[in-house]
Amino acid sequence: MICNDDLKGFIKYMYLVVVFCLSIESGTGKRHAVNQWSKSLTGRQHKLVLPSESPDKKFVLVVGDSHLRAIVDGFVPMPEGSLSFGLMCTPGACAMELRTELLHAAVPRTLDAVLVIAPSNNLTSSRTIDEAGADFAKLLLSACSRLPNVCVTDFAPRLTVEVNQQQLLRDEFRRVAARVRYFPFAEHFPMDRLELWSRDGVHLSDSDGMPISAGLLWSVAYQFLHPPTPKPQPAPRASQPRRQVVPKVVVKGEVTVPRPSNPFEWTVVGKGRKVIVYTLSLCGSCLFLTVDATSLLESFIQPNPVWFSSSVLAAMDAAVPSHLPMVYVGWFNCF
Repeated sequence: MICNDDLKGFIKYMYLVVVFCLSIESGTGKRHAVNQWSKSLTGRQHKLVLPSESPDKKFVLVVGDSHLRAIVDGFVPMPEGSLSFGLMCTPGACAMELRTELLHAAVPRTLDAVLVIAPSNNLTSSRTIDEAGADFAKLLLSACSRLPNVCVTDFAPRLTVEVNQQQLLRDEFRRVAARVRYFPFAEHFPMDRLELWSRDGVHLSDSDGMPISAGLLWSVAYQFLHPPTPKPQPAPRASQPRRQVVPKVVVKGEVTVPRPSNPFEWTVVGKGRKVIVYTLSLCGSCLFLTVDATSLLESFIQPNPVWFSSSVLAAMDAAVPSHLPMVYVGWFNCF
């Protein structure tokens, strides 16, 4: 049996739980009552607003869902400047429905750029993240094939969907839009600032959230149409000529310098392993022959009398016997 005190305590506890949940999933900002629009071929309310033509301003078309409704109805103005904005809004539309509206839209003016807001309704309409990415890819393909200069902006966060689930969808949209310039939005809407959302926790508040969104749309369009000028690269510095290092050869110890060959000197190896060196020298009209005979201790050259015949060698040996270890100096009259 439950007493009244226990029942009152339980009711109070559940009340606090409900209040806590509502405070997390709902915002505290204000939003105007929506106006009713006519329905289009997708069965959803749809509205295309084109401003008066301004030749001195670049014309940008913004394509999105109900997050543009406050701007289309005039509750939140777009910032003034050098840009003119057309708005195509389809509340509740997912990626495929936005694609259908875009393909059948009649825009009589030349566009300088098209800004597609990533559809946050695919958080609830798509069964999987991959399915949402495939539908978004078809939307971008149709936009890029028909309209010039297409870029994409991120969708505003929701308080009613887990942050991780929203981030997965953002990552998939960014991956699909790899060839299109993609501008992030989520970082400008901190989840702890509840005044940025209306009470439904889905739409941004007209009082605080939508003015930020309008300013971001203007800034994104301007950055897209006026990309920053790349900084000039510094001229390469002339490289200093490399100093050539000449190797220095250091010789240690004695160096044997070979004796220059004398064209007037020849060597004959005779009998008894003697080496006879003959040297010719000229003095005046006389030619001197110097003979130096030394013992050949060991020779690796076989005796080979190539330079003189046997008769010449016999005459030389008669004049200077080969067995005498002496130097003979003689002279011959050449004239």
